[in-house]
Order: sequence, then C-alpha cells, then structure tokens
Amino acid sequence: MPAPREKKDRYDIVVLPGDGIGAKVANDAATLLEMVAKRCGFGVALEEIACGGKFYLQHGSRDWPEGSEQKCADADAILLGAVGWAGPDGAPVTMKGNGELDGKMAGWSPVIGNRIKLDLYANVRPVRCLAGTRHGISGKFSEVWGPHNVDMIMVRENTEGLYSGQGSISADNDRAIDTRVITHKASERVIRRAFELSRARGRGAPGDGKKRVTCIVKNNVLYGCKLFHTVYREVAKDYPDVEQDVAIVDAFAMFVLTAPEKYDVCVTTNMFGDILTDLASVLQGGMGMAVGCNVGENHGMFEPIHGSAPPLAGKDRANPMAMTLATSAMLGWLGRRTADDRLLRAERAIEEAVAAIVLRGSPLTADMAGPGAATRSAVSAAIREETAARL
Repeated sequence: MPAPREKKDRYDIVVLPGDGIGAKVANDAATLLEMVAKRCGFGVALEEIACGGKFYLQHGSRDWPEGSEQKCADADAILLGAVGWAGPDGAPVTMKGNGELDGKMAGWSPVIGNRIKLDLYANVRPVRCLAGTRHGISGKFSEVWGPHNVDMIMVRENTEGLYSGQGSISADNDRAIDTRVITHKASERVIRRAFELSRARGRGAPGDGKKRVTCIVKNNVLYGCKLFHTVYREVAKDYPDVEQDVAIVDAFAMFVLTAPEKYDVCVTTNMFGDILTDLASVLQGGMGMAVGCNVGENHGMFEPIHGSAPPLAGKDRANPMAMTLATSAMLGWLGRRTADDRLLRAERAIEEAVAAIVLRGSPLTADMAGPGAATRSAVSAAIREETAARL
C-alpha cells in the first residue's frame, strides 16, 4: 500500500494535459482544484507539462520536454489528461529514431513511461453507476443499470505484460512479435492490493454483500495466466475472509455486463485489464465517467480513461466528469496517505457534486443525454458551482 507521507501546507501537482480533449478537461480540472484548495485551506502548486503526439510533431525528437520525468517523480501527485494524435497520413503518431522510444506511440513517456519508471504497478479503476445514469445504447437512453447492481473495482497489473514495450516488426514488414512477460513479483503485489481493497471496501459485491476477489485469466491456454492464477491462489490463503473467484477472460466479458452485481474487486493482467475496464465503463454510462488511478508505493497518477478523442477536439463536447472524478480520486489518495482531512473534504464535495448533477439529469454532455445536450464548459461550470456549495 502507499507509503505514509506528512501533511503539507502545499501540494505539488504535475498536470499533463496531452492531446485533443485531454487539454481541455485537464484545464477544467486545474481550475476546480485551485478552487477547492482555496476553500478547504490547503495550497496547491500546479506545474503544467506539455506532452503527447502534438508535442512530438512540433519538436521532432521527444514526446515531452527534458526533465519532465524527474518533475513527475518529485511531485506529490500527477494529473494526466490524455495523449494520442494522428499524423498527416491519419495514423497514430509514433516516434522514430529515438533509441528507447523508437516505434512507440508519441505520448508513451508520460503514460507507459511514468507507469513503469515510477512503479505505478496497480491500475485501479472504480466501476460505479451513479443514481440517475442513463445509458446510451443503440441510440436510445435509458436506466439499464444502477447503484444497486454496479459497484466494483477493477485492478490491472500496470508495469509488464504486452504493454511493457518488448516487441519488434521485421524489416520487411512480414512478421511482428509482442513479448508478454508475467512475473511472480509483479503478479503477487497487484493481487495482494486487490485483496486489500476488498477488505477496505467491506461492503462486498452488490448482489450478495460478500467480499470477493475475482481473478480474470486465460489459464486454459496462456502460460502467463497459469502463473498469474497460481500466484492468486498463493496470496488468497492470507485472506480467508475474502471469497475466491476465477473467471476466464472471454466469459467474464459477457458476465460483467449481464451479472455485474456478482463482482466486488476484480484483478487481471495488463492488456486484459485495459480492454475489460473500457468494456465495464458501459455500466457507468460510458468512458466519459470512468477513472484510472495508477498507483504504487510512492507515486500516483490519475486520469480519465476516455483517451484524447481527436474528432471531439475543439468542439466543447467532451464529458469532463471522468477527469473531474480523477481529480477527486487524486485528492482522496493524497489525503489518506497524508492524513489530511482537508483533501478528503474536497474529495467528498466533488464526488457529491457530480452525483447531484447526474441524478438531476442536467447539465450533461451528449454521451449521457443525447441530442440537445450541454457543452463541456457548461458541465464544468456546474460542477464547480455544485462543489463550492458543499464546501
């Protein structure tokens, strides 16, 4: 679990706006953060660092400035907007001739690089459906799921597997190889965090109230999953009060939508977790409501999971709630590790503000309300107003 830190008068936060809608929602988050800090009586020093695909296209050799890695390491926490941009050919921008970065997406350094180098080994994604959420399915909006059956946490190993950058493409473009490495050490610590989260939540799965950790694998085929499952069984012995559950990944992809009430905390490997948490976001009202918390023992980076969405860039249509809730999650993580009640108060106020707007049904962006919906800036302003009223 994160190492305890001392309460501070001022917290240093690095903001990585990135590309597309990431820059706008990150700016909204920074404005909200400064407001709650002032009202709750703590200081924040925000340092914005440009990064991502557009930065690479402008500078040609790096996807963020020299020294950014150390600034992230020195910060109390990191807020990430989103990265990813298309080049003139329409394909995602990748970096060329950069040694370690050669062939990687432009934006690898602030995202995957931070996860690996800051040892942010657990990607923790809460999957909660707020009361009043209307789900857009086949062009129609209705309340398909709700708080009564959707309240789980997805925990994904964040530093190895298929996203660790071990791969290659042959010179003649005839063959590509991605190497998936799963280790006992990385598996053990992320699985243990999942069990600790189940204990800490206490309330268990919505369907039966049982504390339960579901291990999601493809251990009938893949050796990495066989090891992950073996480690899961080893760790589970230390948590007799938490029920064990194992799901094959392809079957879980169906059950998470048809029987979400079964799940309390779920843990899996890197790529499976990435795909499944995007799928699970459907239960929340879409990726515009979904938060990613990248945490380790000493560092934390918080982000919306919706990506940079270049088609929405500059149109004031993006849903700012995921970034807002990521900011709230950052304050909560930082407040608990520093025993700072001021940050926890701010966390609660932001969460309550978002919940109030969703329950009221206005203002909401198009992904949650359909045609005639509000703009991003209008929703952000409403969040600030609602939050301020609670402080």
